[in-house]
Amino acid sequence: MDKIADIKMRHMEQLAQYREKLYKEPQLRHLFFELTMRCNEHCLHCGSRCGDVRSEELPAEIFKDIVDEVAREFDPLPMLCITGGEPLLRKEIYDIMGYASSKGFHWGMTTNGTLIDDEVARKLYDAGMDTVSVSVDGLEPSHDAFRQTVGGYKAAIAGIRALAKYRFKHLQATTVVTHRNIGELDELFEIMLGLPIRSWRVINLEPIGRARELDGYMLTPDDYKRLFSFIRDKRRDGYPVEYGCSHYLGTEYEHEVRGWYFICTAGLYTASIMANGDIGACLDIERREETIQGNVLRERFTDVWRERFESFRQPLSDKCGKCRSCPSVRFCAGGAHHSWDYDRNEPMVCFDGVLF
Repeated sequence: MDKIADIKMRHMEQLAQYREKLYKEPQLRHLFFELTMRCNEHCLHCGSRCGDVRSEELPAEIFKDIVDEVAREFDPLPMLCITGGEPLLRKEIYDIMGYASSKGFHWGMTTNGTLIDDEVARKLYDAGMDTVSVSVDGLEPSHDAFRQTVGGYKAAIAGIRALAKYRFKHLQATTVVTHRNIGELDELFEIMLGLPIRSWRVINLEPIGRARELDGYMLTPDDYKRLFSFIRDKRRDGYPVEYGCSHYLGTEYEHEVRGWYFICTAGLYTASIMANGDIGACLDIERREETIQGNVLRERFTDVWRERFESFRQPLSDKCGKCRSCPSVRFCAGGAHHSWDYDRNEPMVCFDGVLF
């Protein structure tokens, strides 16, 4: 084992020990508000199957009550992460988030960017938004086809430029890489260099939601190697390109494509309140009986966070014989909850035999 790999192994062992502590003493750091399931796009890969759909939506006053409760119960305050659907379709967003900001919360948003003009950017700034990530899923033809929205690419780029007129702490673009658009990475990189963003988040298509029904979009083993090598090389050259938190990548790529080592924080750092009031962990996780922990219309969020989430506070690998016998189980712990097959009790994404 070379020296760098040895250092990484020691770091990952420390993180594994820390994860065991988090199972017993979770720390709420990120609380997601899903304001709506409605969306003005109809993305082929949407994990929540959003789009032109009817959506239950918690009244603004309920969100404000949750803000008040969390402000009383948690110190330090978690970051509020706003999403949907397309959160800007929720007209009360400025009222809800302005209220949260007045209570001392920092908040950020993920958006398709198509509804953002100078006026919307100003309203978001006035409501205290700190960070924002805008989706750019390939060059214009690929982006518009993937999101089934004519003009979506141009509108997203215009949204980024409108946001850049205000002093948000972090403006990011996020790209979902598929087998069909991976050949565009180099050209996309040049485009990103010309945009007023602070970072470019590059993630792989995940087998969740509508993406599970797609044919020919999932990355191949060679695609994954190409993707992670691309991100690693750009980071070594000093560019703010990063991979998401999704998977354990082995010693060759861990800490090379992001500024941290893999740990799934669902139910440990992360919780969410869904548009219908359901309480869960990461919003990308399949919504089913064992992953929904409660509902804010019937019980206090704080009580649910402190007294439930048992299935998230133990290794997923305990449920899978193949995972338990894997040499990397100490660091992977079964992988990410959002890519877990809850029927088969096995990971849908595993890089054993692909990257390591």
